[in-house]
Amino acid sequence: MFARLREDIACILERDPAARSRWEVLTCYPGLHALVMHRWAHALWKHGLRWPARFVSHLSRWLTGIEIHPGAVIGRRVFIDHGMGLVIGETAVVGDECTLYHGVTLGGTSLDKGAKRHPTLGRGVIVSAGAKVLGGFTVGDGARVGSNAVLLQPVPAGATAVGIPARIVAKTADAEREAAAAKMGFSAYGLTQGDDPLAQALKGLIDNAGSQEQQIALLWQAIEKLSSRSRELPLADCVPQEARTEAAFDAERLNRLVK
Repeated sequence: MFARLREDIACILERDPAARSRWEVLTCYPGLHALVMHRWAHALWKHGLRWPARFVSHLSRWLTGIEIHPGAVIGRRVFIDHGMGLVIGETAVVGDECTLYHGVTLGGTSLDKGAKRHPTLGRGVIVSAGAKVLGGFTVGDGARVGSNAVLLQPVPAGATAVGIPARIVAKTADAEREAAAAKMGFSAYGLTQGDDPLAQALKGLIDNAGSQEQQIALLWQAIEKLSSRSRELPLADCVPQEARTEAAFDAERLNRLVK
């Protein structure tokens, strides 16, 4: 038990730059407390002591703000960062070295008793703040789920899923995963503009509209110049009064709103 506890403390010190000492982690990290109490509850659950298991789980929820059903299976070196509002359902499986942030739900979409209702997270999965992973499917090793995403489908190993409903936006080899996530602006605490495919599409449309307005303005300017050189084509007949010869489309402002 103590070896497992030392392992948990070491993984928190490794992954959380705010952690300064083992004593601080042991006394001030509710994610660690919730995991320790879950092991007690899970042991009771496996021995058929269902009510005591649920009661220990209930105490853990009251003390830490983290709700883990005693039937859930939690791997080694799992890091629950902050953790307030995190919920893990009965048939959920969390693999080794996963990281879960506050507000995460590993929930179900079925009411069938005895069925696999909750997700299985592979090794090293990161589920960001506020994400909802709902259903009895598998999230592959090393995958990432973006902040506030609502994930309703399996995710391949090494992929990143973001949005509502969540879409898979990247799939890379282990050696390339960190670089790819950095380029996309992946954030465990909030969706950046680069995370959301819908925001990317809107940004593209805005940029395209701005480019078209610029091109139209250039065309009117060219017609204006040609008409000024021609005696047969008066300027008023070639360039209408409502025609804009200067682009007025503010693409940057709209892109900031999308962000």
